[in-house]
Amino acid sequence: MSADARYDPFKIVLATHNQYKVKEIMAIFTDVPIQFVTLDEFPGAPEVVEDGKTLEDNARKKAYAIARFTKEIALADDSGLEVDILDGQPGVISARFAGAGCSFADNNNKLLKLMKGVPTEHRKARFRCVMALAVPAGATQTVEGVLSGYITDRPRGEEGFGYDPVFLVPDQGKTLAELGPNLKNSLSHRYNALQAMRPILLKLRENILRHYDQGTPGTPTEII
Repeated sequence: MSADARYDPFKIVLATHNQYKVKEIMAIFTDVPIQFVTLDEFPGAPEVVEDGKTLEDNARKKAYAIARFTKEIALADDSGLEVDILDGQPGVISARFAGAGCSFADNNNKLLKLMKGVPTEHRKARFRCVMALAVPAGATQTVEGVLSGYITDRPRGEEGFGYDPVFLVPDQGKTLAELGPNLKNSLSHRYNALQAMRPILLKLRENILRHYDQGTPGTPTEII
């Protein structure tokens, strides 16, 4: 990016190839005056290895890598399921809990097998989502969203993805996979993280517009 190049204040790259996540984010942010684009528009975008020790590590790494590659502002997330009786597992390895190349069903089956016979009161769990926003110069900012619930004794529902069929939302009496996308997108851990990110995105957009309206040379390097 040249010294006088501009970040597009209306464009943010979603740093994921996961179309389920893209669909959720797009649905939740329909009212935000920012254009969200996917990695499909950036051939050759790197597959970022999620080898961090925490969800925060992975979210920051993905956001910065994609911001640097695309030379655009990037938004990334890493999410995990934490089960109390399993000491927080699967946590940061939620996507590959059953091994490399595993399916959603593989992960759910392994979890249910580990939880077999565990009474309801000890099946408490939470979804955590950490969102990271990064500018190409390297600055990042993170927020977090949480959804608490219980692990069921069998998969229920056909909607959603990942652990949704085995994650019961107590207030609804249903799993995330039984709620349907509209209701899920109004209470999920990703929704909560995105709502925390919303004012940061809007403030960043405002700052970038002011930066250029004032004729400040170069590009913004900070998020806030």
